[in-house]
Amino acid sequence: MRETPEELDKLQSLLDSSLSGSTAHLRSIVEGRTITAAQLTGVLTGMCTLALSTVTAKGEPRISGADGHFLHGRWHFGTARNAAKARHLAARPAASVAHMRGEDLGVFTHGTVEVMNPEAAETTADWQELLAYLKDFYGDDTFDWNREVVYYRLNPHWMTVYAPDLDKLTGT
Repeated sequence: MRETPEELDKLQSLLDSSLSGSTAHLRSIVEGRTITAAQLTGVLTGMCTLALSTVTAKGEPRISGADGHFLHGRWHFGTARNAAKARHLAARPAASVAHMRGEDLGVFTHGTVEVMNPEAAETTADWQELLAYLKDFYGDDTFDWNREVVYYRLNPHWMTVYAPDLDKLTGT
């Protein structure tokens, strides 16, 4: 868990406001079957496979997979710089992601992406921290991290979690 107390508070507030503003149908499924921000960050460790939804120039939805890493209360994911999803996100940065583990966990997030490692730009402290994490996870020389791949952070405006049995998720 890499979240600060402030990041956990912000994530909890997002989870609470997203659920309270949802439809009665969604609330009937999720209420009483969710977990706290602190519990969520304990469950979303390592690489989590994401279903990533982007939109084409014609307004058509596209879904693809991505390696997701939940750090500091937000999803981070990457792709090849020449991938279709990279073109979609460059033109239309709104995105949705879903991470599901059978019927045990569903994390659904809508937001706007920001590029963590733009080409020919100064590196930021956030990118340096993410890069160190990624190199530790994937290996130092897996990619040319600045030219081959582009990494995004999804800044969420809506997120909900379905997790009916925390003990089953944590193995306790």
